[in-house]
Amino acid sequence: MTTLPFSPAADRNKQPILEALRQVLPTRGRALEIASGTGQHAAWFGAGLPGWTWQPTEANSTALPAIAAWVQEAGAGNVHAPCLLDVMKPRWPSDEETLASAFALPFDAIFCANLLHISPWTTCRSLMQGAGRHLVKDSGLLLIYGPFLEDGVPTSPGNLAFDESLRTQNPAWGLRRREAVEEEALRCGLGLRQRIALPANNLLLVFGFR
Repeated sequence: MTTLPFSPAADRNKQPILEALRQVLPTRGRALEIASGTGQHAAWFGAGLPGWTWQPTEANSTALPAIAAWVQEAGAGNVHAPCLLDVMKPRWPSDEETLASAFALPFDAIFCANLLHISPWTTCRSLMQGAGRHLVKDSGLLLIYGPFLEDGVPTSPGNLAFDESLRTQNPAWGLRRREAVEEEALRCGLGLRQRIALPANNLLLVFGFR
């Protein structure tokens, strides 16, 4: 049994997300993961998408060793060493060395899971702006996973309770309305390509250049 930091939710959703990624992504490419958390997703997706190189990132430097350890345990040689990246910064990442190496070329895909509802709304705007800067023009895809509110779609009791608990913890947090996220994407030239329903009332939203 692993002694590494462990997220039960990441363990439950990693395979459904991987199956969805296999549907929408080509067989090869370069992916940037925003807010990699424990590193369980990076390790699983790297192993499950052997034609892709995967760049995990985190805003918290203390998370980087655990991400690297998960990747090593999975034997995912196509996953790069994790690096610091703060979505809210005007440059991704902020240090020159990493910017000149891992970020020298644009990415074919940017993946982000469970970030927007545990951060201020300005994070969504910064995510879209960063995707517009760092994705391959025309063919690049931004993939956002998590729970959302949607116009005309009943919200599950579980998601309603989750939303209330988040807003109790921090008034700036909470489930985001899918349509509002789309509006932010459009401001950066990205349009919604696919809405994929996944277990536990989560969605994978796939954005591409218009």
